[in-house]
Amino acid sequence: MSDLCAGVIGGMGPDATVDFMARVLALTPASGDQDHIRLLVDQNPKIPNRQRAILGGGESPAPTLAAMAARLEASGCDFLVMPCNTAHVFLDAILAATRIPFVSIIDVTLERALGSGADRIGVLASGACIEAGVYQDAIAAAGKTPVLQTQSELADLTLLIARIKTGDRGPGVRAEMQALAKRLTERRAEALILGCTEIPIVLDETDADVPLFSSSDILAETTVAIAVGNAPLPRR
Repeated sequence: MSDLCAGVIGGMGPDATVDFMARVLALTPASGDQDHIRLLVDQNPKIPNRQRAILGGGESPAPTLAAMAARLEASGCDFLVMPCNTAHVFLDAILAATRIPFVSIIDVTLERALGSGADRIGVLASGACIEAGVYQDAIAAAGKTPVLQTQSELADLTLLIARIKTGDRGPGVRAEMQALAKRLTERRAEALILGCTEIPIVLDETDADVPLFSSSDILAETTVAIAVGNAPLPRR
């Protein structure tokens, strides 16, 4: 088994980071403590709001993200991950501040979804993530059709994400998230990308009649595969 350390740029939100870590632990083939992979986690909920930075001219989180990444590298991490989709809009700042490989949640999720055979791919993601085009542009460039939320649905999703961030994982939130997913399948989405790491906290593959590509699960799977030596480190 390899002995690589993953650095986690976290806190966006805190619950999503803890959920990601739990998924990493659950996916790691381990019979005891020593078999688990090493994670260095910077759980920083003080990162400036990504939504406001992209949609409303708020303070950019780029300097904070870059500083976090540099500290993780200096602490001995072999590669970096960031369980927040929208924060990847500011990836250039992280790459400029570090030399170690970075595993993009966007890239690994798109690879899985685009390889699924689905021609119409729905995207459940925050308004800022949609505004930045990180998923739908790549889907269109691959010759497939992105199926997006309406402005009203984006507003509803924003409220649901906020509720999840406060710790609400109840049946009401789950039912409303299921309804948003169903609206995309009613518009003939053949697969759905869960492009916000709060969404898989309440939504899973049992909640839709099409394949769901959970960015949290896919990043966790990739992190484990790299750390244990079953997948190569990406090149910089």
